Amino acid sequence: MTWVEALGWLGAALAIVGSAMKTILPLRVIAITANSVGLVYSIWLGLCPGVIVNIILLPLNTFRMIQMLRLISKANQAANGDLSIDWLKPFMNRREVAAGELLFAKDDTADAMFYTLTGRYRLHESGIEVPPGSVVGEMGFLSPGNRRTQTLESLEAGSVLTVSYEQLRQLYFENPEFGTYFLRLTSERLFQNMAAMEREIARLRVAPAVPATRVA
Repeated sequence: MTWVEALGWLGAALAIVGSAMKTILPLRVIAITANSVGLVYSIWLGLCPGVIVNIILLPLNTFRMIQMLRLISKANQAANGDLSIDWLKPFMNRREVAAGELLFAKDDTADAMFYTLTGRYRLHESGIEVPPGSVVGEMGFLSPGNRRTQTLESLEAGSVLTVSYEQLRQLYFENPEFGTYFLRLTSERLFQNMAAMEREIARLRVAPAVPATRVA
């Protein structure tokens, strides 16, 4: 067996191993190695399709691996105290929202989290207004059956970023600290809701009673 044939068999083995990987980072490492081997093999044998495919896939897999490593680094920072969502934005999709549009309704099946870019939004049940730069819809990620706990309506036209729960689960499996971020985020949301309820109860307690209208 020549070294070229051995290189070809190595590339085939790496492709099989990469397909069997369950987590993204090892898969990217194997894919990058396979692309490198495949590129050398294709160049040596003059296989133009193989050269073109591996020239495209090699930088793509490298970029995705760097992107994932940066995300994990940011997730570690978030777990240690930074609740900024900026590091997640590259993994989110932009969506335009019309005035009066319901982004989701209570008891709907929840499948995505939102980050508000522009516009104004309101959670019906709690009466809380959601300004730009806020995360919303994360509670459904942890709720039983992934059900929405409130209804979110757009008060004016704007835009949001969305990320699916499936992507969030994938990120969690890549780095358990990522789950800590969402536990802290949802805990903060629960405390905010509790504070709003306490303020409303206090307001109702001090509000003067409305006298009954006498009918002549």
